[in-house]
Amino acid sequence: MRVLRRLFLLAAASGIAAIGLILGLRFWVERRYESRIYETVEQVPQRPVALVLGAGLWPDGSLTPILADRVATATELYHAGKVEKLLCSGDNRRPDYNEPQAMKDYAVRLGVPQEDVVLDYAGRRTYDSCYRARAIFGVEQLVAVTQRFHTARSVYVCQSLGIDAVAVTANRRIYSSEQVIWKSREYLALLLAWWDLNVRHPLPILGEPEPIDLTFSD
Repeated sequence: MRVLRRLFLLAAASGIAAIGLILGLRFWVERRYESRIYETVEQVPQRPVALVLGAGLWPDGSLTPILADRVATATELYHAGKVEKLLCSGDNRRPDYNEPQAMKDYAVRLGVPQEDVVLDYAGRRTYDSCYRARAIFGVEQLVAVTQRFHTARSVYVCQSLGIDAVAVTANRRIYSSEQVIWKSREYLALLLAWWDLNVRHPLPILGEPEPIDLTFSD
């Protein structure tokens, strides 16, 4: 019984330590990058590119509400003259699932010229999108467009990969249960991001450079 009790206490202590580590990392990232997170389009400093991060499609190929709001916010940045290009980064690992194209179609419907929307078909997660923004598309400064729960991690990953990044929140509605799921997974996603950036250093899908033609920078 004493052995079992010790094992139980050890497991409980390990669990508490793990939770503390995750919460501490989230607190550190939020505090460190809070000055780079903007709540409105008007507050955002000018950057050449808005990185629109994927957030899923419905079975019929339409954007989820979270993703639709990211694209809509990015188009506002474009029309306000804050950015000159949208880099729509998402998943296209299956022929019947094309996040970047769906994002572009919506941006074009909202008035962004097709030539100003660049597609990244291998942005399967935030790390990949940020890595490829620099390595493939030659982006050195950007505005990450995402919901509030995801902004700090997005800036953290970009900054760690050598990109001067700020973020704007794309919260345009109440997402109810959908946002609860995203918020919950964010803690583990941040821990994985730290591991990738500091320990594992994985390479996403790469290829030939496709630098974005830009006319202004910050």
